[in-house]
Amino acid sequence: MNKELEKQITAQGMSLKNVIEQLKNFEEGFPFLPIVEAATIGNGIKVFSDSEIRYYQDTYPTKINSKKIVKFVPASGAASRMFKDLFSFLESDGDISKSPFIQKFIQNLERFAFSMDLDLCLKKSGSSLAKALSDNQYQLIISYLLEEKGLGYGQLPKGLLKFHHYTDHDRTPTYEHFVEGYLYALGSGNTVRLHFTVSPEHEAKFKEEVASIQPKLEKELGIKFEVTYSQQKKSTDTIAVNMDNTPFVEDDGSILFRPAGHGALLENLNEIDGDIIFIKNIDNVVPDHLKSTTKDYKIAIGALLLDVQEKVFEALIRLDSTKNESAVKLAETIYTHDCHGKLPENYNAMSLDEKACYLHGKLNRPLRVCGMVKNTGEPGGGPFWVKDDDGSLSLQIAETAQIDLSDSKQKEILLSSTHFNPVDLVCATKDYKGQKFDLLKFRDMRTGFITEKSKSGRDLKALELPGLWNGSMAGWNTIFVEVPLITFNPVKTVNDLLRNEHQN
Repeated sequence: MNKELEKQITAQGMSLKNVIEQLKNFEEGFPFLPIVEAATIGNGIKVFSDSEIRYYQDTYPTKINSKKIVKFVPASGAASRMFKDLFSFLESDGDISKSPFIQKFIQNLERFAFSMDLDLCLKKSGSSLAKALSDNQYQLIISYLLEEKGLGYGQLPKGLLKFHHYTDHDRTPTYEHFVEGYLYALGSGNTVRLHFTVSPEHEAKFKEEVASIQPKLEKELGIKFEVTYSQQKKSTDTIAVNMDNTPFVEDDGSILFRPAGHGALLENLNEIDGDIIFIKNIDNVVPDHLKSTTKDYKIAIGALLLDVQEKVFEALIRLDSTKNESAVKLAETIYTHDCHGKLPENYNAMSLDEKACYLHGKLNRPLRVCGMVKNTGEPGGGPFWVKDDDGSLSLQIAETAQIDLSDSKQKEILLSSTHFNPVDLVCATKDYKGQKFDLLKFRDMRTGFITEKSKSGRDLKALELPGLWNGSMAGWNTIFVEVPLITFNPVKTVNDLLRNEHQN
């Protein structure tokens, strides 16, 4: 690598060592994840009984009374993919009969929460929604939805789009996360703490949206909201390469660096100071009349996390003071029963001191409880038992791309999976001494992804860091819990807003 390229790398805020490692990853690829079996109900996935749900509802308020709870919402992604079909229609001949998707969108325009805003934009231009529809001006309507001359939705992030219509107002996903936060994340100081990861170009608009929500809800609910933001760090971008794995250099001589996927947000999460951190994607929200199930299960997984954490801390404190058989047996039970870990084959051959040291290392890690929904064919990672380097088995969320589908046994395990990951997590990122874990130390860098993209008509390969809830949390203790499908309502395309779950 020449000196000019090295200079650009350091100017990016990246270490030359990291970039060399990335180039090596392109050359060698990433190993497949060694899945052993799918996690299923009774074998890695817990199901709450009605009595457990009631118990957690009763105990959760006292457990969190002095806790600093943070609701961490990845919200930096643009909504452009949500409007992919609409953008394509703008570039077409405008024949609506060729696209069932566009027909459905046009026929149901009045059911979208943004329809009144769209009508106002069209009226300012001398038209109206009714007139444009009667004149079959479908491309005009869509252009005013997507482009800057109108609502500009094609350039905004999902968090700033109107999703849900109420009698006297409309709500964005950002608004819905405020309301959700009040339902299960009201912590110390009578405060709901929300953290949004946003793109630099959208932060000002997010702050405007929050300013229109926060005072109203604080007055209405009699609580405080504390809102913080962070941006995906440029230093987490990864180098792009040509198809021969040499650095992709643009026409102006600059190296192309690309955002490294949601795994880059591990650094943002690592800077959050909270006793409990809930993680949920920006677009997975529902109107108020459907929030009760989400509330019940968020409280349940939060209370379970605190219950298990309490036991883990007790075991670690015992091991610190004595490494006798009783302390080791307690730690062993908590690791295998409560943290759902499986010990390696050589564990029984260890001495008492070796067992104590091994279990201390296994328990003194970040802890997470992940909701899992029954597999209905949606894309996304699934829950699996994975063999770790030390021979133990741990619960991991694996993407299909991480599994060797050319191996018939691995493919069979994948096909036997019954659940998938809706990104419904609650995390504990402090140790038993109250110190924050360095989350970067618990990431498995061998679990990145290589994808093929293009830029300026040239093919390239891009590198994604280990996914935030995949390899970035590979070294955590993980508990999987089945949650109802009604708690998972992502908006991947604009027409998803027509589902009953997004209608009032």
